Amino acid sequence: MDFWQRYRAIDARDTRFDGQFYTAVRTTGIYCRPSCPARTPKAANVTFYETSAAAHDAGYRACKRCLPEAVPGTPAWNVRSDIAGRAMRLINDGVMNRDGVEGLAARLGYSSRQLNRILSHELGAGPLSLARASRAQTARTLLVSTAMKVSDIAFAAGFSSVRQFNETIGEVFAMTPSALRATARHHRAPAASTALTLNLPYREPFDPGVFDFLAVRAIPGIEEGTSHSYARTLRLAHGDARFRVDYDAGAAGRPLVLTIGAVDLRDLASLLSRVRRLLDLDADPVAIDAALAADPRLAAAVARTPGMRMPGAVDPQELLIRAMIGQQITVAAARTALVLLSAAGSESLVPADGLHRLFPTAAQIAENGFELIRGPQRRIDAVRGAAAAMASGDLDFGYGDDLRGLEAKLLPLAGVGPWTVGYAAMRVIGAPDVFLANDAAVRNGIRSLDPASADGASGAAPAADFREVSPWRSYATMHLWRAAAVAQAARTGSKTPTQTPKQTPTPPQTPAQAPKKAKP
Repeated sequence: MDFWQRYRAIDARDTRFDGQFYTAVRTTGIYCRPSCPARTPKAANVTFYETSAAAHDAGYRACKRCLPEAVPGTPAWNVRSDIAGRAMRLINDGVMNRDGVEGLAARLGYSSRQLNRILSHELGAGPLSLARASRAQTARTLLVSTAMKVSDIAFAAGFSSVRQFNETIGEVFAMTPSALRATARHHRAPAASTALTLNLPYREPFDPGVFDFLAVRAIPGIEEGTSHSYARTLRLAHGDARFRVDYDAGAAGRPLVLTIGAVDLRDLASLLSRVRRLLDLDADPVAIDAALAADPRLAAAVARTPGMRMPGAVDPQELLIRAMIGQQITVAAARTALVLLSAAGSESLVPADGLHRLFPTAAQIAENGFELIRGPQRRIDAVRGAAAAMASGDLDFGYGDDLRGLEAKLLPLAGVGPWTVGYAAMRVIGAPDVFLANDAAVRNGIRSLDPASADGASGAAPAADFREVSPWRSYATMHLWRAAAVAQAARTGSKTPTQTPKQTPTPPQTPAQAPKKAKP
């Protein structure tokens, strides 16, 4: 977006752009979200920043009226596959809190000095300032949403001391922590509660079908899901955790409520980031739906289910194992196989509500978990080989990768082909422009659409790879999976249609056969 496009957005107070950029006003010394209800400043007094950290580094403080930190994040970090986008995904996951600037730079393959120069040029702030802004946002969320002690919030948000926490809150928000807490607009969880309850901001519309997607794949004891909720256990850097997300479409504001049953406070920021990625809460559904609806094959589906989300992954290694087991078979068959494999996992140290196990680690699968896998020996060996590579550190991938990086790391593995890489890219790094052309459910979804809608107004047939809706083809894939599931439910009389991707059998590819990176 150029200056005047952004200026028109703030003049219209368009909430869709909240979190995507920040408006700093030189005459007041504050920065706001685009939808701030204050009078629109003169264009000559306005500077736009990509991040709140850049605005703060430039000497501005956060607006007390619109609270610019209380918004969904920008979808740019998934759309962008450059160093800036990859770095922001890692910063949001808490890498800076765990490993510092040197650790972040090492993951990205740069020196700390180079990384600081790149981020300062691209985003207007270096990694320390970006991490500081992320901590301030987490702290604000906890202050206004919970009754946690201020000292606990300081360390949960990633600050090294209460003094540093107080100074940052004062500089960013021009308020003390207690004054910021007093601005809470929602009921806070009682102090006696052992759980943390937070409202998760998102851009509307929101299609709760993402809960169906997760529920049909849920492994008993590790996960449970319904059409409006999802809960699971997971393993984080400092210990076991457990959470639940509930969506209430009938309540005012249609809230998404996150209840954290257990977590080491040092992992809290990472957990919040992963839950947001899991439900794709930083997406811009209006922009995505507008692009998809322009394709006659998808227009009706988008109108029926606006706000489709692309489910992410809370554990990249787990997702790869699940993808390798699930390829070439139905979702139901994959779930059965994963239930058997889950016996190799350990008991959770924070069990409750029927969730008592953890998905097995790569090491556990490589050591004896592979013996629980049923199916062709070739698949069993492939899963064991991938697990062994991850356990030894020879295979290291995650939120900081891009599509080309995932291809380079995953395609050399036996049993991994383009479908597996594409599926992993969609769910691990949130790649928005992946189209799984050789997926059986995608083809079924295309066939289930009204044949008459496949012809454009000009009479020219739309491209088979849906290139017209780029860079949102991953969301087109989600719509096609939904269409295939609805059609299947109509044939079988099922009451709960769910997306059921299934790869067309293809032989594993060698590195030499690796496809080129798709256009962004």
